[in-house]
Amino acid sequence: MLAEARPGKGDGSLDALVAAHYPELLAIARRERRRAAGGATLDTGAILHEAFLRLARRREARWEDRPHFLAAASGTMRHVLVDHVRRRRAAKRGGTRVAVTLGDDVGVVDARDDALLALDEALDRLGAVAPRLARVVECRYFGGLTEVETAEALGVTERTVRRDWIKARGWLRASLDGAA
Repeated sequence: MLAEARPGKGDGSLDALVAAHYPELLAIARRERRRAAGGATLDTGAILHEAFLRLARRREARWEDRPHFLAAASGTMRHVLVDHVRRRRAAKRGGTRVAVTLGDDVGVVDARDDALLALDEALDRLGAVAPRLARVVECRYFGGLTEVETAEALGVTERTVRRDWIKARGWLRASLDGAA
């Protein structure tokens, strides 16, 4: 498949990284599928393989080590899930057709889908203001990385990750509470 080697520790090709970390990637995908509710229509393997395809398209990407690669993979899985929810919602609304409201009970929306989309939008807003804080959230929340692994992936200290994690959670909580 992709035999293109990337610099780093050992064989940094995407194939080698996926093979070496497949159980961890599967666990991340499984956790995100459960968290996203919309995952009932998208299985764990589909999330992981779609993320693999998206990572493969990023020819310029360089993964230096395990935390860096897992951070990139978890961020990609987040986008796979969000894109899936958006496509599913568009299909429910009839794609490009105009929606007509017939009553209060028509168009019931899954609250967990709403929560995922709200978190994604809030994370995008955070990324525009403080990109590193958004990356910390992707690594810690979506990737399940430890403080040490997140620090390695982002090239900062553990203390910085700890502070950024606290700031990011507070910012997101305030942003999501304000959106409610």
